[in-house]
Amino acid sequence: MNIKLIVVGKLKEKYLKQGISEYAKRLSKFCKLNIIEVADEKTPEKLSAAQMEQVKQTEGIRILDKIKDREYVFALAILGQERSSEEFAKEMSELTTYGHSDLTFVIGGSLGLSSAVLKRANTQISFGRFTLPHQLMRLVLVEQIYRSFMINSGSPYHK
Repeated sequence: MNIKLIVVGKLKEKYLKQGISEYAKRLSKFCKLNIIEVADEKTPEKLSAAQMEQVKQTEGIRILDKIKDREYVFALAILGQERSSEEFAKEMSELTTYGHSDLTFVIGGSLGLSSAVLKRANTQISFGRFTLPHQLMRLVLVEQIYRSFMINSGSPYHK
C-alpha cells in the first residue's frame, strides 16, 4: 500500500518533525509513506474574500498537480465526515480490499482547500470542529493512519 500526504507549507517545528518521523518509521512495516509539501501563498492579515479564494485556488493547483488519477483522495476539511478511529481503520481496510492501494490525504493551508481539490477528493474527512494548525494536523493524521493499521492487525495499541 502507498500512502501519500500532500500538505501545504513547510514544517518548521522540530518536535512535530520528530513525531512524524517516529510514526513514519512505525508505518514502514505496513506501507510506503510519502509526504509532499507544496508551497503556501503569503496571506496577509486582511484579505478580501476574492483574495482568499485566489490563495486557495493557487495552492489548489499545486495540490492537484501532485495527485494521480488512480489515487483515492481524502481531503481534510472541517465540514467533512467525522469518523471514529475504528471506522477509519475499517474504511482503510475496505479500500485496500477493493483495489485502492494508493491512498492520498490532503491538508490545505491556513485558509483551507479550494473547491477544485474538494471536488477531486473521493471523500472529505474531519477530525472534529476544532481548528488545529495545519502543521500539527500532519502529526495527528500520521498517528491516526498508524492507529488504523494497529486496529486492523488486532494490536492493543489503540486502547
